[in-house]
Amino acid sequence: MKTSKLILASSSPQRLSLLKTIGIEPDKVVPANIEEIPNKKEKPKDFVIRMSKEKAFDVAKENSNSFILSGDTIVAAGRRIIGKPSDRNEAKEILSLLSGRRHRVLSAFTLIKPDLKEITKLVTSKVKFSRLSENDLNEYLDTEEWRGKAGGYAIQSRASSFVPWISGSYTGVMGFPINEVKNVLISSGWKK
Repeated sequence: MKTSKLILASSSPQRLSLLKTIGIEPDKVVPANIEEIPNKKEKPKDFVIRMSKEKAFDVAKENSNSFILSGDTIVAAGRRIIGKPSDRNEAKEILSLLSGRRHRVLSAFTLIKPDLKEITKLVTSKVKFSRLSENDLNEYLDTEEWRGKAGGYAIQSRASSFVPWISGSYTGVMGFPINEVKNVLISSGWKK
């Protein structure tokens, strides 16, 4: 079975870890170098898809004849795009906003094949947060888990206790909807 080179265009250790859990080891990890800023009035869905594509095409420029896999995950409350908090205060504001509410986690991924054909998929999950007390917030903020996480939380860690239910892809909320990623890789001809 011949396998073409697979490059993960992501700096996320979570995406790499999720691929490894299903036995997929990229040949290289090459983080994209793009600006991750929403355009004025850009909807969450459009933003996350654009980011996923831009990451893949940025890495594809220097890596021809390879499969390039990228992803992007954001949290959205209504039309508001909630990114990664820059500091503890912003993390507290975000988690306070999500407290006691439902929000969406949008996880897009893009695969660029060696022939430069592109496949992009979006998986949207709904997440319900319990009402968080001041103590819940401060204890979680002290863990520093919120750093580098869309929406200021990692569902696979301590924040799992905040989530009474989700509807959608658990791994999508983590950062890569792994069932869909695997299906696209298989159907793309990555392994021959």
